[in-house]
Amino acid sequence: TTWYDEDFHKEISTDKVKELLALTEKKIASLGLAENKNYKPVNVKNDNTRGDIVMRLYNIVARYDLPVGTDAIKFMKDHNILQGYSNGLQLEYKATTQQAVLLASRLIKITYELADQGAKGVAWVVEDEDTIVYLLGSIHLGTPDLYPFDQKLVKAFDKADALLVEANILDTKGLDYYVEKAMYSDGSTLKDTVAPETYAKLEKVAKLYSLPMEQLTLQKPWMLSSTLSMLAMDNSFGMTPQEMTKHGIDMYFLLNADLQKKPVIELEGMKAQVDMFDALSLEAQEQSLVAVLDSIINPSEENQSKVLQEWFTSWKQGNVEEFAKSFQAMEGGPSEYNEMLFGLRDEQMAKKITNVLKEKKGTYFVVVGSGHFLGEKSIRYYLEKNGYKVKPFYQ
Repeated sequence: TTWYDEDFHKEISTDKVKELLALTEKKIASLGLAENKNYKPVNVKNDNTRGDIVMRLYNIVARYDLPVGTDAIKFMKDHNILQGYSNGLQLEYKATTQQAVLLASRLIKITYELADQGAKGVAWVVEDEDTIVYLLGSIHLGTPDLYPFDQKLVKAFDKADALLVEANILDTKGLDYYVEKAMYSDGSTLKDTVAPETYAKLEKVAKLYSLPMEQLTLQKPWMLSSTLSMLAMDNSFGMTPQEMTKHGIDMYFLLNADLQKKPVIELEGMKAQVDMFDALSLEAQEQSLVAVLDSIINPSEENQSKVLQEWFTSWKQGNVEEFAKSFQAMEGGPSEYNEMLFGLRDEQMAKKITNVLKEKKGTYFVVVGSGHFLGEKSIRYYLEKNGYKVKPFYQ
């Protein structure tokens, strides 16, 4: 179902109510909570009013051993799931799709909070006498299973004066520059740039996925690696790569910073990132492209989807050790590509974070790719080299 369509502000249909309740039930059941042996469902009218949706949602959570009491309205009000209007709670009014979705998402968030089951993330904190900087490792792709987050993490973000990210991916100018630099503009194509064997592999992959070669060959190898690496995930999460990007951790915090009118500070910026990729030697670009093509043509047991699932699991548990082990196994040995991706970038980002600690007062929340905190000479390494103590966020 598409929830955010033209009917979002209209009365919710019975089919959508059923689907919303089923999804909510599934999400809460996935926690594996003990059942409430004294559970008695409250009466429902099945008339899709605000009051009816509240009762039916309450019945989902009340069957578990959680401190929800026996008064559905009181529980929903006490936890700000049910919020009123100037003329009361409007329980007898028909619910709109928007209202029903809000009630369900707030209930899920509170249930995870009560069960202490929010995703913890791989996180650290570094501070001096007048500045606190929270460091969160991101995964740029995500699924709904990653949410909601641990309350401690959410509160740290809420009290931050600014969000610091690698690049603001909501910045349209940056995206325009990315597209401009990623395509050939001098009349040449990929065929003129890569070896015939590489080109033949690309033709094979294009045929496999019914992709138009004339469009693919306009992309530079570094861009094509990025485009095709998404295909290697073979829809194993039941979502398109674009949908998974929307569920990425950095996207979540950027959207929330926008909602909270929180300043966003770029540690690099889209332009700088694009220029780094574009400056890679053609040899390094082709090596990266060949690795991606090979992973699609001859997928190994340790395919991208399996590794990504390992990352999601470790991230939710806040298991830094397991995440690092899985990440380092994927990273491969030293190469020009890896040196560009991590080496100098980590040092430069650490320098900017150090400047925040030295020059600014207040609380700052940093979200960058998890790999930038996990390598041998990562952001954490450079911060500690500068005399700061980087402590685990959960202690």
